[in-house]
This record gives sequence, C-alpha cells and structure tokens, in this order.
Amino acid sequence: MPRIEDPNGSGLLRRRLHLDGWLLAALLALIGVGLIILYSASGGHISVVYRQITRLVLGVGVMFLVAQIASYHLRRLTPWLYFAGLALLMLVLIKGEVGMGAQRWLSLGVVRFQPSELMKLAVPMAVAWLFSERPLPPRGRDLFIAILVVVVPAILIAKEPDLGTALLVAMAGSFVIFLAGIRYRYLFGFFVSILAALPVLWHFMHGYQRNRVLTFINPERDPLGTGYHIMQSMIAVGSGGIYGKGWLNGTQAQLDFLPERSTDFIFSVFGEEFGLLGAIFLLGLYAFVILRGLIIAVNAQDSYSRLLAGSISLTFSVYVLVNIGMVIGLLPVVGVPLPLISYGGTSMVTLMAAFGMLMSIQTHRRLVAH
Repeated sequence: MPRIEDPNGSGLLRRRLHLDGWLLAALLALIGVGLIILYSASGGHISVVYRQITRLVLGVGVMFLVAQIASYHLRRLTPWLYFAGLALLMLVLIKGEVGMGAQRWLSLGVVRFQPSELMKLAVPMAVAWLFSERPLPPRGRDLFIAILVVVVPAILIAKEPDLGTALLVAMAGSFVIFLAGIRYRYLFGFFVSILAALPVLWHFMHGYQRNRVLTFINPERDPLGTGYHIMQSMIAVGSGGIYGKGWLNGTQAQLDFLPERSTDFIFSVFGEEFGLLGAIFLLGLYAFVILRGLIIAVNAQDSYSRLLAGSISLTFSVYVLVNIGMVIGLLPVVGVPLPLISYGGTSMVTLMAAFGMLMSIQTHRRLVAH
C-alpha cells in the first residue's frame, strides 16, 4: 500500500494554522514597509496609519480563514461564487451607489463594497474550475466558454465605468487560459483580436480615459492639468538618487507637490526617500512573494490548484508592475494601488484572501510516496 505523507513537515504554522511560513514572512515584511512609508506619505498623521492597521488586521483575518479551506472545497464553491458575483455586478448597474463619477458600490447599510473586487478572485477560480474538468490543453469549444467566463464580468465592470479593474479581471482569467497550455494558433489569434479591438475600445472610452492615454504619450502637453500627477511623480522618484533623501525628508511629498501620495503614487514617496537602493529592496520583496507563489503552483496537487495559484501569482506581479510603471511614466495612469503598501480597504482584503488561497493550496496538499 502507498504511504500518504504530509509534505509540510512539522512546522506549527503549516500543520495547524495552514499558513506558509516563507510567504507569511515576506507579506509581513511588505506590510511593515508599507506602514513606515504611509506615515511619511500622510504627513505624519498617525491616525491614517491606525486606520490602515485596522484594515490590515481584517485582511490578515480573512487570509487566515481562507487558508483553512482546503482547495477541493474552494473548487466546489467556485461556480456559486462566480454566479453570485455576476448577479451583484448586474445589481450594481441597476441600483448601485455613485461615487467619484462611477456607479461601483453596493451598500449593506453599515458598510459598502465593490463587487468587482470579488470578481478578481471569482473569474480565475471559474476558469480554473472549467479546465480542471476537461483535458488540457483546452480545445476550441472549451476555450470559447472560458473566454465568455472572462469577458462577461469584464464588460459589466467596464460599464460602471471602471476600465482599470475590468482589465485586471480579464488579465487574471487570461493567465489561467495561458497556463492551461493554449495552442500557439489560438494565442496568435488572441493577440490579433486585441490589436483589432483597440480602435473600438478607443471609441467607447470616456473622455478622462482618453486623456490618460494622451498624457502617457506626452505628459508635457498639459503640465498643470492632466500631466501634473505623472510629472510630479517622476520628479519625486528621480530626485531620490541612489540613497534617497531619508525618511520624512522627501520634499515632493512633504511640501504637497505630489498628489495621491498615500494611495496610487505612494511608490513615488518611497523612491524619493529611500532612493534606488530602497526601490531594489522593495522589488526584491515583491519578487520573493511572486516566486513563492509560483513554487506553490508548481507543487500543487491538481490542475485546479495549479492554475489558480499560477494566476494569483502572475496577477499580483501585474499589480506591482502596473503601479510602478505608472508612477515612473512607463504606463498610463490607471488607478492601480501598490499592493500591501498603498492606503486602501477593499482591495487589501481581496488581495489577502488570494494569499489565503495560496496558503491553502500549499498546506492542504498530500503526496503519495511509493
């Protein structure tokens, strides 16, 4: 008879709490760096740090709870979670609350939330669930169904309008399709379709979205208007030099030249105060988290867990690259926060739930030793 062994060894974190020690340590390091820089970015307002700590405690609690759910239970819950998310997105378009010119929120009385955040998890879970029941690489019919699973919620989110989140949701689902082993002819057709759809996408963009693209191409076209954010951000990052100006000594942030410095542009504050060496350290922490997630994906026991873990890890890398690329002028401004660093609530909880899934996949697996 084959002997069933627990690959997670004797660690208390893994055996009883279902937490991956390496991943947890890197996440806590990122959280610590985030709180330090948030204090500076907020102008020394400790109340902002306290509010962030409250959200972080909630996020870590969600991560812990999700980590206790074995991956096969997650797989069973996936269709229900996906269709519930679709229903909530349609409800948002009918009677959602409007804020900052967009209809993205549902109110539960005491709290309001964005159902689009739920779909950041539900969409890759649904595509992984679909492919886990079928042979890989996916055939044409299965691929078509998977694309529908991705596109429908992305369109509903884009209509709110929230193009940035819609693209992130679509990307999370697309990573699952890519990891499933899509054939080259389908991949080529996908890229051709994307290029062909760009003029249509431009036509349906809102005015502010077009301005962001035009500002990305030439920030100096409106230096005191649409180009102000990105120009001040690049000045902040560039003025940090190799060693930085020191914590709490960044002039762009402390003298209020840099907008949104606690949220989308917090990396600019970090770059100005800690310089190139600090940025390399921060990127190293992010790289470790991404690499650990990919290792968990490679060692996963079944195709559902493997595809889901791979998608979560790659999507996390996109969040990091898009935010940093945005603040240094390599990408258009799309309002994507820097994970675990930027001030925020709903996206933080969603992200920690995703890490809870990674930990569940890692700590609940069992290997058969012959």
